[in-house]
Amino acid sequence: MPHYEAQNVDAVWTIVVAGGSGARFGKPKQYEHIAGVRMIDRSVAVARAASAGVVVVVPAADVERERSLIEAVVVAGGATRSESVRAGLAAVPAEATVVLVHDAARPCASPALYAAVVAAVAAGAAGAIPGVPVTDTIKVVDAAGHVAATPDRASLVAVQTPQAFRADVLRAAHASGAEGTDDAALVETLGGAVVVVPGEVDNRKITHPDDLEWVRARLATIGGDPGEW
Repeated sequence: MPHYEAQNVDAVWTIVVAGGSGARFGKPKQYEHIAGVRMIDRSVAVARAASAGVVVVVPAADVERERSLIEAVVVAGGATRSESVRAGLAAVPAEATVVLVHDAARPCASPALYAAVVAAVAAGAAGAIPGVPVTDTIKVVDAAGHVAATPDRASLVAVQTPQAFRADVLRAAHASGAEGTDDAALVETLGGAVVVVPGEVDNRKITHPDDLEWVRARLATIGGDPGEW
């Protein structure tokens, strides 16, 4: 496994991925409002506070409009999440030393969570990802629908974003054009050490309308200012 030295974090950039069509949600969820602010804007606001620069990836048809609305570099995404990350990565300056990838659909990620994953990379990890304990029993099921295994849930975590990586490692992981459900999976294939930091229960991903209502209710109780989370 490659060994990495402590990393300079003076040039931290974040890619906010908001290129989805919202097929499961029913419409592009990144533009839904939460406490009077669009979901995408709330996610970008925290990323800007935690980074030297931000690249936002949106559907190609929305690029011109979003460039007039968002204080960040805005680029068109691709057909898959990994393609969208690569589009964002191409817009990150070469001098960036740490790159975070965050899903706009997690609008409650806190500044402290950003700081935690960056600190882990600064300490020498190839990547750092937030994770929360799995509370349900998980079954591995084969193609016929039969249970093949029951992993020990004590060894399992549900992974969140933002995920932070050494910039050179993330670029190398995406160089082959591989696909993955998250960027950590691509880095893992290179043998890079990816560490898990404690995630946040409130950092819920909005996938269905019920998730949006949950986030709206939660923010109503904790306050809508991203700087206060």
